[in-house]
Amino acid sequence: MTTIEITQVSRWFGNVVAVNDISMAIGPGVTGLLGPNGAGKSTLIHMMSGFLAPSAGTVTLDGASIWRNESVYRHIGLVPEREGMYDYLTGGEFVLANAELHRLPDPKAAARDALATVEMTDAADRRISTYSKGMRQRVKMASALVHQPSVLLLDEPFNGMDPRQRMQLMTLLRRMGDEGRTVLFSSHILEEVEQLAGHIEVIVAGRHAASGDFRRIRRLMTDRPHQYLIRSSDDRALAAALIGDPSTTSIEVDTAERALRVQAHDFGRFTTELPRLARDHGIRLLAVSPSDESLESVFSYLISA
Repeated sequence: MTTIEITQVSRWFGNVVAVNDISMAIGPGVTGLLGPNGAGKSTLIHMMSGFLAPSAGTVTLDGASIWRNESVYRHIGLVPEREGMYDYLTGGEFVLANAELHRLPDPKAAARDALATVEMTDAADRRISTYSKGMRQRVKMASALVHQPSVLLLDEPFNGMDPRQRMQLMTLLRRMGDEGRTVLFSSHILEEVEQLAGHIEVIVAGRHAASGDFRRIRRLMTDRPHQYLIRSSDDRALAAALIGDPSTTSIEVDTAERALRVQAHDFGRFTTELPRLARDHGIRLLAVSPSDESLESVFSYLISA
């Protein structure tokens, strides 16, 4: 049960503050790290992996400081956004070199296993200079996995991958999370984060904006109405019943969708009153679905707040 603890961490470069007083804990399972370009995601990942020192605060792995602590590198695998690869090597040679740097007892076997995990065995003898962007990403992934780390940190790992490769990587990360490994990945592809991450951390302008399940985060946003699409056996009668309830702010009959579009500013009251009003008026609820709880909606709200 490996956990990375980030406590009041800041990092500045001259007069530029990249990360500002962030505290969070990243534990077993898959965590998505979200934020617009320049938010500080890569800087935070570099501090978690031990390649960058915090200007203030601490970053620890199970209580041990990560910065200048070579022993923790045996437990951390990093897939950086930047390439940093040697194009004259083959993919197999590149992964083998990392296995040897970790002084594994059988580096050749470890390299073969890591390449097989990311489905790059057939291309292992080709030079990296001939690889596509997606193939380079998979070889970086194999290099990060060669020593079987308990923590995996990935900075935009889906860049350059085709749909099949993305699905394979998502399956792999999900399996690793289920095995109890600590997996953190950043991505600008919000739909993939929504499908993969059981937990999200949102960074905006170097600050920690939100933490948790994105649906729970949305429900905490009480300063704007929640939007729902409701289908029932009698939409107009339901609209008439809801319009008089103080939990709703607006109701629209959507004839094209054959549904009601409802805005509710009091989430708790609305979820209680909706079924009661439907029952009292003899109306059958066919579908009630939030129309603004996608990860994209939550993310857009947070970066514009």
